[in-house]
Amino acid sequence: MTADHPSTPSPADTASAASAAPGRAPGRAPARQRTAYGKETWKEISFLLLNLPASLVGFVYSVTTVLVGIALSVTVIGLPLLAAGLAGARGIGRSARARAMRLLDADEAEPAPLPRAAVTLPWLWARLKDPVAWRSQLYGLIRLPWGVFTFSVTLVSLVALWPVLPFLARGLAAADRGMVRGLLSPSDELERRIAELESDRGVVVDTAAADLRRIERDLHDGAQARLVALAMGLGLAKEKLHEDPEAAAEMVAEAHGEVKLALQELRDLARGIHPAVLTDRGLGAALSSLAGRCTVPATVAVELPQRPAEAIEGIAYFTVSELLQNVSKHARARSASVEVWRADDRLLLQVRDDGRGGARFDGGTGLAGLAERLGAVDGLLVVDSPEGGPTVITAELPWRARQG
Repeated sequence: MTADHPSTPSPADTASAASAAPGRAPGRAPARQRTAYGKETWKEISFLLLNLPASLVGFVYSVTTVLVGIALSVTVIGLPLLAAGLAGARGIGRSARARAMRLLDADEAEPAPLPRAAVTLPWLWARLKDPVAWRSQLYGLIRLPWGVFTFSVTLVSLVALWPVLPFLARGLAAADRGMVRGLLSPSDELERRIAELESDRGVVVDTAAADLRRIERDLHDGAQARLVALAMGLGLAKEKLHEDPEAAAEMVAEAHGEVKLALQELRDLARGIHPAVLTDRGLGAALSSLAGRCTVPATVAVELPQRPAEAIEGIAYFTVSELLQNVSKHARARSASVEVWRADDRLLLQVRDDGRGGARFDGGTGLAGLAERLGAVDGLLVVDSPEGGPTVITAELPWRARQG
């Protein structure tokens, strides 16, 4: 099926719209107007005053662990001590990063953790050459003079330079953000990508666990309960077969109806796991089946040169399924449309409706969770839904062609 789908969102359009989508919008919070002695300024002042005690702790730890580890490196315990000190330096860096996030609104990714392993030579070597730990040690060493300087300037400004204190605090805090970004954040794109994948893996695991709980609940409360009742009913019918054949026949007829309902529930459950029509006939037919069950009249147009990989196809199907459910439940629309097409290395889905609009990620429609699940596979969800409508929701997924 083909359609004149809307023009592909440009990278700039996607980046600008991404701020509306949680879970994949990197970078810092957008700039906003701030007053001289507003909340942000006092948080920065607090951070600068805490620099001195925090830098003292970091400096003492870094000097002690490095010097002791190097001094004892000629002995059998020297390198393990140094490795343990470097492992602890990661914790110091994590604490400093958390303080910057809390008081300076810094938004820096966590470096990827080292793999857990028994204390062996590979474990020792991995920690001795860990760049994150060495950068954390360097951060602890250079912070003492900076901590003394910022503490002194901020304290004096509180007493004698009150009019310029907000500007001094902003400048010093910007330097602190730069240090955190340069020394405590992932050092390169690969490390940042690994950190993102670690976070995304948690989203995938949580989603899979929730799906398993849903399937277990549906089986227990639906088909399983119905089949138990069916077995009991057939048992009673068997007992009455000779004594009261008519009553037994009625019970068998009821059991037949229960079997049909149980089969329908199992079909619905199987469709929720992975619909047979998607496997057999592809995304176009599967989405047309979804549109046919939508309470709002919906059209489907799919323009793809070939079928995407099974995983991408499944994600696309369930994304459209959830969006059409939102249209049915919340949009108060008269019509809807679904369009799917490929643009370079991306698979794009767009669901439109002429309803009341006002769809938001925090509106209780499940869009935030959907955006997180898409983000876990390098996808993106963009919502354009002004009050009064129409609503246009665009989802992007990485394109991977089906093998074989």
